[in-house]
Amino acid sequence: MHAKTFATALLLGSALTALPAAAKEGMYTPDQLPEIAEDLKETGLKIDPERLADLTGFPMGAIVSLGGCSASFVSPQGLVVSNHHCVRGSVQYNSTAEQNYLENGFLAKSMADEVPAAPGSRIYVTTEDSDVTARMTEGTQALGGLARYNLIEQRMKDIVAECEEAPGYRCQVASFYGGDQYKLIKRLEIRDVRLVYAPADSIGKYGGDVDNWQWPRHTGDFGFYRAYVAPDGSAADYAESNVPYKPEHHLKVSASGLKEGDFVMAAGYPGSTSRYARLAEVENTFDWQYPTYITLLNNWIDTIETTAPEGSDARVKYEARLAGLNNYEKNLRGQIQGARSVGLVDRRRERETALNAWIAADPSRSGYGDAITRLDALTAESAAAARQDFWYNFATNSQLLGTAQRLYRLAKEKQKPNAERAPGFQERDMTFFRQGLQALDRRFDPAVDKAEWMMFLNDYKAQPEAAHVTVFDEALGLTPTLSDAALGKKLDSYYAGTSLGEADKRLALMDASASEIEASKDPFLKLAVALYARDRAQEDESKDRAGRGMALRPAYMEAITAWQRQNGKITYPDANSTLRVTYGTVLGGSPKDGLIYAPFTTLEGITAKDTGEEPFNAPAQELDLIRAKDYGAYDMKGLGSVPVNFLSDLDSTGGNSGSATLNARGELVGLLFDGTFESVNSDWDFDPRTTRTIHVDTRYMLWTMDKVDNADALIAEMDIVN
Repeated sequence: MHAKTFATALLLGSALTALPAAAKEGMYTPDQLPEIAEDLKETGLKIDPERLADLTGFPMGAIVSLGGCSASFVSPQGLVVSNHHCVRGSVQYNSTAEQNYLENGFLAKSMADEVPAAPGSRIYVTTEDSDVTARMTEGTQALGGLARYNLIEQRMKDIVAECEEAPGYRCQVASFYGGDQYKLIKRLEIRDVRLVYAPADSIGKYGGDVDNWQWPRHTGDFGFYRAYVAPDGSAADYAESNVPYKPEHHLKVSASGLKEGDFVMAAGYPGSTSRYARLAEVENTFDWQYPTYITLLNNWIDTIETTAPEGSDARVKYEARLAGLNNYEKNLRGQIQGARSVGLVDRRRERETALNAWIAADPSRSGYGDAITRLDALTAESAAAARQDFWYNFATNSQLLGTAQRLYRLAKEKQKPNAERAPGFQERDMTFFRQGLQALDRRFDPAVDKAEWMMFLNDYKAQPEAAHVTVFDEALGLTPTLSDAALGKKLDSYYAGTSLGEADKRLALMDASASEIEASKDPFLKLAVALYARDRAQEDESKDRAGRGMALRPAYMEAITAWQRQNGKITYPDANSTLRVTYGTVLGGSPKDGLIYAPFTTLEGITAKDTGEEPFNAPAQELDLIRAKDYGAYDMKGLGSVPVNFLSDLDSTGGNSGSATLNARGELVGLLFDGTFESVNSDWDFDPRTTRTIHVDTRYMLWTMDKVDNADALIAEMDIVN
């Protein structure tokens, strides 16, 4: 049954939840929070808002990044909680068809039973940030696009190198407000990350892609890692002698949870938003880019599922990719539908008209207008380039070709001094580089990779000649008359003639010189060499456009900031994977006429949905407990059951997955893991009527750990409060 049908059933007898006067838009940097202290207190915050600006104090000192997801410390022994879908890659990495932890779940009964997370897994603890704007931008104003980009990139690398002279830290220079501000962010890098606990997919991914981006939800989207360091407390690679990391702060976990209307905030690392994108970019994205991606993604998903049947080792290897593709496809459909329902294009046009009028009202603001006019022209130019390169970029998307290209690029970059190498190819990046090559073994199957590449090449072949890249066509022997059979035979020769499918051979090539790779007979390496010059030229063109944007966007954002301040609004920067705080209340909603969302779902909703078949196949033990109404100490007064998921009006996006959801006292009451289908368009525009964020309730987490999976040791390790 469709999820929205359940919404009506669950809400019989419930009163329509009134919308607040104004939902709390904004993904604020911690240093902005004192500016909105009064509103935070009025909304319900009980701790001093000034404390939220302290990155090393409580509670911000407990918030960490996984490098793509958010997480938080929940014990003094380095125990970290995040979403199930954020740790699932490590579950998949440790699984085989014979020992499938995705299907059965994983629980380490003791620390000795914890296993290494997937290669490249990290836990980053932000320790400080500082403004480096002046150093980054000095003397760049008169430079051309490419020269400006290269100078800013070099300064970024120099500042990072200085910061990382302190061992064990990973530093980043982040751009805010379109390059109007730069901050140096210093993070402790914990490299020994181990998988502790993740419930089975039948809990952690309950509802699967059917329920993804939907309400009501009944998903136990949580899992645990542990951070380990050397015995002396320093960051270290995996070793049996390592010990659990002892964080300065960890969150207490609430067993009493929340009720409707309660204050709630989330702290995490949202990936990216486009709230300030110009109209031309919005139109290109929604008229061409997203619809094109949706068609491609559906074909891609079908190709993998056909080539890697369920139950096969290949399907286990590609589970994480399939989950990501399905998630992205549904997200894009929601983006398009959301843009249409809120009138995104018209809203953006109205905002730009109002901003233009504000600029025109004062001659001293004319510089803003000139910069914005040039920025709009650049936006149109960038959109045209993206269309031109789209199909070629996918035609070169074979995993083995990508590996060959990275290895050859590494060999070329190593000819330069380390400080001058491109980001991703410096000495600081080699551990990640090596681990990426190692991880390929558990995420690659030659038959699936060939099928994917064949699909991308057929899409590329179907494009007009203007979208083709001559050197690529010649190197691969692509002609308009080349049949599928002939192309398939050609690709077979690539996979038969390569050694890149072997981990030891890939790793050995990290030490190869450019001339050695150029002399190789490996077909993927030969193709990578043939494409290198063209790809670098494409990259330089992109950098030139980015460099010109660096000169124009700061003026645009200065205009936005000044204009909004006159209207009494604080301008928060677009999300950029740095620490942010968003706040609001537990709140249901009515995204459209006749559809009402209650703020909580219950255990009984699991049994109502359950069919016994994936993705509605809850474990038999869980279903028995629910039917017996064995709620333990975790039921919610007034709900008559254990709450599973809840809604809020928090402002969030991708990367917020796993964000600690905190109550007014800074206690963990849930984990942010999704948004409703109607709200995914909030990447581009915040609409208080439709924007709702979905969280897994700590009461369901504790109930599952206690009653279903017997994770008693973990419960005892955490500070549980009522």
